[in-house]
Amino acid sequence: MANNKSAKKRIQIAERNRLINKSYKSTVKTLTKKTLENCEKYKKDPNEENKNLVKESLNKAFSLIDKAVKKNILHKNNGANKKSRINNLVKTTIFTK
Repeated sequence: MANNKSAKKRIQIAERNRLINKSYKSTVKTLTKKTLENCEKYKKDPNEENKNLVKESLNKAFSLIDKAVKKNILHKNNGANKKSRINNLVKTTIFTK
């Protein structure tokens, strides 16, 4: 266990940052799942409203992934891979009938 003031503070800071990072990663997963769910909705009922839902959820997911990369929560290549995977699924959903 830490036995001086600075070491104790570093432990507190590391725990705080861990929780913030966990929150970001969890939200990225949630938004990815929502985007995929909206894609499934669009496949079942292809109309303009569902298409807008897909695009809106895609934008939110991309935005959060970019913020996570900017704050060094995700590595830039990891963020790019996540965005690419989501985008490919959305493209195949929207442009194939």
